[in-house]
Amino acid sequence: MAELFAYTDGACSGNPGPGGWGALLIARDGDAVIKERDLKGGEAHTTNNRMELLAAIHALEALEKPSRITVVTDSAYVKGGITEWIDGWKRRGWKTSTKKPVKNEDLWRRLDEAQARHDVTWKWVKGHAGHPENERADELARAGMAPFKPTSK
Repeated sequence: MAELFAYTDGACSGNPGPGGWGALLIARDGDAVIKERDLKGGEAHTTNNRMELLAAIHALEALEKPSRITVVTDSAYVKGGITEWIDGWKRRGWKTSTKKPVKNEDLWRRLDEAQARHDVTWKWVKGHAGHPENERADELARAGMAPFKPTSK
């Protein structure tokens, strides 16, 4: 039976600044890759955390039917938020434990909705450490950011 993985990453040139997100979707049967799909996009003025969130959101929203998937991110913010903090935020009306509004609430709500359709396992990997799929997700994020970066003349 095939296993489904999403490797996600965000990038920003300046924080805030032009940013991009990338997701690499891979279906595997054991070690054999059955299918791959690249996703990428960006924004002219954003933050790295927003791009990390959008990478995971787009990966999950791209799935046409409910699926079992492992999302691999190098963002401790995304993994911690979705696996540890979000239930408390929702209980407190989207406030942090210090009663401050949750940053990026719009994207957290969207990610929560996107993951609710699926059986998601979240994994963290160290970024820029030679993990091949994470490096490809980073390349996609940089490519997604490219149209929004000012060109030098």
